[in-house]
Amino acid sequence: MTHEEILAQFGPREAMEYDVVVVGGGPGGLSTAIRLKQLAAEKGSDVSVVVLEKGGEPGAHILSGAVMDPIALNELFPNWKELGAPLNQAVTGDEVLFLSETGAKKTPNFFVPDCFHNDGNYVISLGLLTKWLGEQAEALGVEIFPGFTAADVLYNEDGSVKGVATGNMGIGKDGEPTDSFQLGMELHAKYTVFAEGARGHLGKQIIAKYKLDEGKDPQSYALGIKELWEVPAEQAQPGLVVHTAGWPMDNSTYGGGFLYHLEGNKVTLGFVTGLDYQNTYLSPFEEMQRWKTHPAIRKHIEGGKRIGYGARAITAGGLLSLPKTIFPGGVLVGCDAGYLNASRIKGSHAAIKSGMLAAEALYDAVTVGRQHDELAAYPVAFAQSWLHEELHKSRNFKQWFKKGNLIGALMTGIEQWFLPRIGIKTPPWTLHRKEADHTRLKPAAECTPIAYPKPDGKLTFDRLSSVFISNTNHAEDQPAHLTLKDASVPVRINLAKFAGPESRYCPAGVYEFVQKDGADQLVINAQNCVHCKTCDIKDPTQNIVWVTPEGGGGPNYVGM
Repeated sequence: MTHEEILAQFGPREAMEYDVVVVGGGPGGLSTAIRLKQLAAEKGSDVSVVVLEKGGEPGAHILSGAVMDPIALNELFPNWKELGAPLNQAVTGDEVLFLSETGAKKTPNFFVPDCFHNDGNYVISLGLLTKWLGEQAEALGVEIFPGFTAADVLYNEDGSVKGVATGNMGIGKDGEPTDSFQLGMELHAKYTVFAEGARGHLGKQIIAKYKLDEGKDPQSYALGIKELWEVPAEQAQPGLVVHTAGWPMDNSTYGGGFLYHLEGNKVTLGFVTGLDYQNTYLSPFEEMQRWKTHPAIRKHIEGGKRIGYGARAITAGGLLSLPKTIFPGGVLVGCDAGYLNASRIKGSHAAIKSGMLAAEALYDAVTVGRQHDELAAYPVAFAQSWLHEELHKSRNFKQWFKKGNLIGALMTGIEQWFLPRIGIKTPPWTLHRKEADHTRLKPAAECTPIAYPKPDGKLTFDRLSSVFISNTNHAEDQPAHLTLKDASVPVRINLAKFAGPESRYCPAGVYEFVQKDGADQLVINAQNCVHCKTCDIKDPTQNIVWVTPEGGGGPNYVGM
């Protein structure tokens, strides 16, 4: 049955009314909700706020390095330590390494650019912090609906956003309602906040509908693949932060590694690959596995046990790719907009701050009876904030690396080390990009295949064993949430021209080409999907569209 036929038979949907509906229970969405309730409490008024979270609980789908700058959290909760926020391990040391295949050169601390200094920051699990933010939000009176996906945007007759509809539950693979069918519900709001993270399903639609990216550089993305390890006590160096550049990336491919020592003999490490890479044979997952074999990385985790795995796309375009963040009836916050600072490899502080700025504009509008208009005060406040100043300073970061890693490293040093030391806060020049990531892939005939070593099961692993420890689960009997605009394109174009890149760029083994009845065919193992959004971004034909699965499906990250 089509969506329209289901509504005709089982509708109408139940509708609930709120002042503000927040889509996404990550740091940005929860901070928006928290700040709204704080303002209401401070001023003796009431604002009804609900947060929809597609994961089983806040934090279940959150994945980040993470080294956190507490600047925004200090503003949201000045007493966060007393409240028990899980920022337990202060950074105790920074290393920036340039790797060759077997060697490593450490950058002297004096010459490390300011963006890589982490004094006063914390090594954290962003998932645990998000869970804590959810608890604070509920204590303030925010309603949180975990396990509910926002599947559709609802519009008023004048074209403004009215709210969202949650996905139907209990639809079988054949598209027919099963015995457990439940119709989704509508949540109507004076304003709707989209805080779904990078390449948000609904945020993407909103940006296109209202042309919010008109006149902006195309958004640039990277894929972060992360593992969590438990290591012998004698190897633990709590608070040590290591970043690497160079090998295994070649000079023309953007990427780098991170390795952070948490408390409790745990090490979180991962590799970030720019999704503007050109060699169709490149596999970000295999690059991450290969990177771990480098002596400078191996020594931190060898003899330990891998206990967690995950992957997530991140926005990397910065200020120049930031779309207009307001539209009639709503706002974009956090990585749904793209506030992450790629030069610092940090986005949680930006997500929290953007949520707070949005909340202040939302509160002022709701309490004077406004609704469904544009919240002009939000971008104005951003332009006057420390977050704008930070992003403006680093606006050229990704653009320089597009010219090669050596030029990128050199110019980052000039812009973020040399210029501040001669009294120039921000570079006086601006560089722009014009190419979207999916356009950058070269045909297989122009690329050199890459021979990756086989996993040893101790230090390096395959995709399926990795997905297993991400606790990923989707109900078997539901339509695939990874959809194709044209089912013939994967074989006819992607396989024929690009040697099937979806079988390599996906870090969860979702896509595989098989022979059936003597013909090539793409198989989509949607149950493996960790919701990283890479396929939605990197598919050279933009034929793959990620839509929401049933609520609660996907990874269930623990301590990540």
